[in-house]
Formats: sequence, structure tokens, C-alpha cells
Amino acid sequence: MSEQRWEADPAAELTRRWGKSSHELGNTSGDGSCPDVWELSNGDIAVIGQDLTEAYQGRLPADVSVDPGERLIIIPRSTLIAAKVDIPDA
Repeated sequence: MSEQRWEADPAAELTRRWGKSSHELGNTSGDGSCPDVWELSNGDIAVIGQDLTEAYQGRLPADVSVDPGERLIIIPRSTLIAAKVDIPDA
């Protein structure tokens, strides 16, 4: 049985915020544009945060890689905790 490699679908739409907005959580001083967690129309998840790929590149664990086309994104703990109520069990 061969595994099919996952590919992000650029046509998927942002359909539902998981948790609270950055503004509600106090994680932004601007218009609440970042960070955020969204469910897409195809069920995948979009995470908006700060791109720290370069800062972490030289200190990733041996079994972790950031492939070309990928970025390591950091979000506040409070953003993910707030999203927990909207994350399905399966």
C-alpha cells in the first residue's frame, strides 16, 4: 500500500475561525489580522503567525525538516488554546 503525499489545495476557502480573534485575545495591537487559526473548505487548517523558519532552521530536531515551499510558523499559546473548543476529536 503506497502512501499518497499530502498537498495543500490553493483553491480551498477559509470557512471558519477556530477560537477567538487575535484582537479578542489581546495578541495584536493592530486590526486583529494576526495570529489566527482557520478551518478551510476542504477540512485542512490554515495557521497565520510569524514566519520564523530561518531562526529555527539550524536547531530543528533530527527528525524534523522544513521542506522547500514550507515555513515554520509560530503562534501564541493562547491562540491554540482558544481554538481547542473548535478542534474536532476526529
